[in-house]
Amino acid sequence: MAEPSDATDVRPQSWSQSLRSAPLGVGRRPSRSVRRGLSPVALLVLISLMTAPLVAAERASATQATHGVVVAVSPDAADAGLRILKRGGTAVDAAVATALAMAVTYPPAGNIGGGGFMMVCPGNGVDPVCVEYRERAPAAATRDMFALGASRFGHKIVGVPGTVAGLALAHQRYGRLPWKDLVQPAVDLAIDGFLVDAALARSLNQVRADKRTRPFKEFLRVYRPPDGTRWRDGDRMRQPDLGRTLRWLADDGPDAFYRGRIAKLIVAEMAGSSGVVTAEDLADYQAKLRTPIHTRYRGFDVYGPPPPSSGGICLIEMLNILENFDLRQKGRWSAETNHLMIEAMRRAYLDRARFLGDQDFVQIPDRLTRKSYAAQLAAKIAPRRATDSAQLGADIPLAPAGASTTHFSVIDARGMAVSNTYTLEYSYGSRVVVKGGGFLLNNEMGDFNWKAGHTDRLGRIGTDANLIQPGKRMLSSQCPTLVTRDGRVRLVTGSPGGRTIINTALCIVLNLLEFEMDPVAAVAAPRLHHQWLPDRVRFEDHNDADYRRMLDVLRAWGHSLEKRPRRQGDAHTIWVDPKTGKYTGVADHRISGKAAGY
Repeated sequence: MAEPSDATDVRPQSWSQSLRSAPLGVGRRPSRSVRRGLSPVALLVLISLMTAPLVAAERASATQATHGVVVAVSPDAADAGLRILKRGGTAVDAAVATALAMAVTYPPAGNIGGGGFMMVCPGNGVDPVCVEYRERAPAAATRDMFALGASRFGHKIVGVPGTVAGLALAHQRYGRLPWKDLVQPAVDLAIDGFLVDAALARSLNQVRADKRTRPFKEFLRVYRPPDGTRWRDGDRMRQPDLGRTLRWLADDGPDAFYRGRIAKLIVAEMAGSSGVVTAEDLADYQAKLRTPIHTRYRGFDVYGPPPPSSGGICLIEMLNILENFDLRQKGRWSAETNHLMIEAMRRAYLDRARFLGDQDFVQIPDRLTRKSYAAQLAAKIAPRRATDSAQLGADIPLAPAGASTTHFSVIDARGMAVSNTYTLEYSYGSRVVVKGGGFLLNNEMGDFNWKAGHTDRLGRIGTDANLIQPGKRMLSSQCPTLVTRDGRVRLVTGSPGGRTIINTALCIVLNLLEFEMDPVAAVAAPRLHHQWLPDRVRFEDHNDADYRRMLDVLRAWGHSLEKRPRRQGDAHTIWVDPKTGKYTGVADHRISGKAAGY
């Protein structure tokens, strides 16, 4: 039975052909005089009409609420988090319930066998903190344990999981409800089952048909469709082994995963295989509280995760570079603005390759997040000419001329906010399902640099900062982001997408802070990505004449462009209205999702 809600659900319908041809520039908020005469519902409908040419806007859902919002790719998990908020739980309580529920309902990336980063803004003017629970290299790991081109699947590539430890640490610091109550929704979903939607059915069918999955018999058994042939929209998925594992986690607490019954299953799975994760590796794992990376941009405070994520440093470096230019005057869809965004991306990702890794193992230069350093970089950007990436990074020798994550956002009635990104690395991780446990293990060892000194134009990096070492955390691109103003949360966002994650976050932040787009339009808008090498720009396809003219100009300025389908990221976002304090949750339907609020 659906729960009563004060939230307003706004779902744009299909639009007339004339609206589809409207220029992209109309994605800004209506004037104040127009806004004053509209109810919140009518205003969101108007914004949807204004952004009609965007493919995403036809499917995006926005929920306005006053007490709390959870936005996630899995509707069942979002609902689980919302129920916790309604019981008086904090945003962190809801985040724990959502994350564990997604370990059941979103197996491509939801997990207990992976890791990630949780940004928490406690509210009441207290600065945000990062709960870092990235996976670690096992003690037996060696620098040269993988050859270039080696398989990205199987037991050997599994890192020591951090998700359970991270959720437990966040709950210990900021939770209110009992741990067991937060695990129970996931137990129920695993035992009773849930309805698979069309997006998950496609994903399951694709991974089961992948020849690389064939060796993993337990995977094929656990994710076998009810009729034995294909998953279909509306099929019910039940996972009794996972339900038992989660019940142990609820009854015995988080320690069950690292020293108890669940740990024994993991060690048994590693035994007799190429896996190197041991009981000692599990027992030694610790999540950490870290200070976020921070900058001020146009009067807003922007916070991102610190290393071992590259997300915070790269996002802040790019914003600091772009603050040197009057982007608003140039316009969001001008060639000038997009040229500057590309050049900022190019420089930040070069610094990522040069310097970034686990800060417990490598020294990272302080200058990367300084405004003065960004100003120096900005001054060297040619106004209408693309920089050559290889020449820009000439200090890194090039050798002669290859993810699935998920993000969710939460805010509660007291203003506590959570931006959480976690992952198994590739979609469905290592494809190893722990026998008897029913859960997937990550393939995060693939996020290290595998061959020292081998950096090439295809994007493989071999710099020292991210080489494999025992106990080291592999570099990540996860970028859960919080934005505050005057001590109060204004924006909660983040995304999956491998190295595109940081640039998706940049697009969302700029759309809202710089160009004052409505949150629905900000999430729906086409995105771009450049990562230094390979030296090309990926743009999401969009059938709009002005957009295509902008791309033509960028080509003329020397940018190599690659058109991609509208699949960069999955940025489930919350925006807080600075005047009314109301929350707008926007589910990014590039995959699936729900904004649940009350």
